[in-house]
Amino acid sequence: MTVTGQRPAVGGHVRLAGVSKVFGRGSSAVRALDQISLEVQPGDFTCLIGASGCGKSTLLSLVAGLEQPTSGEVSVSGRVAIMFQEPALFPWLTAAGNVELALRARGAGRAERRQRAAELLATVNLGGFGGKRPHELSGGMRQRVALARALAQDADVLLMDEPFGALDAMTRDLLHDELDRVCSGRQLTIVFVTHNVREAVRLGDRVVVLSSRPGRVVDEFAVPISHPRRIDSAPVAELAARITDRLREEMSHDAR
Repeated sequence: MTVTGQRPAVGGHVRLAGVSKVFGRGSSAVRALDQISLEVQPGDFTCLIGASGCGKSTLLSLVAGLEQPTSGEVSVSGRVAIMFQEPALFPWLTAAGNVELALRARGAGRAERRQRAAELLATVNLGGFGGKRPHELSGGMRQRVALARALAQDADVLLMDEPFGALDAMTRDLLHDELDRVCSGRQLTIVFVTHNVREAVRLGDRVVVLSSRPGRVVDEFAVPISHPRRIDSAPVAELAARITDRLREEMSHDAR
């Protein structure tokens, strides 16, 4: 993986060129991704959808540098942060303490960490909850803390692996609004993995459809719907239906 040292002026840039990823060797080898070529421009919000096991999470791991491609090239400009479906907060730390960990890793002093953590928690509408530990927070609140922690890394590229998948529909809808609001004031490049097609259309500038394993890019859909968007609005539902039909077509083809 190549990561350029220069910090981009607006968001980060992500590029995958002919990327394949194989796990294991010989007869037990599993090809997770096959010749993926994908480019995400600075400031874009790209959603990835596909059947379970199609390699969406593997793709994010490659972009994050957690895995190396078997072949092809992954290049990313700027700092990268990642959010998972589980908040992965340290239970013995407060909400503020979890956010401060990211700031400590960047070398921030104690006073700066405390001030910045309080600001970031306020940004995700958790002002006044900095002293709470994870078990005292709802699922949605824990994901807000995880988002604040990701933002604390001052990232140019934010990778989100089904961050709202375990939440109820109402909480998920509220967090969609929060993500819109938080990102509107930042020049973030976002790659967002989801199984929920409507969620992809609700949030993304484009939706990229992956085939079943091994994952390949089989289609892309621009989302020319102005903000603010509602997940139950007619334009979102109509485009989501088109993408769902394409995804079903691909899955039916793979089943044969």
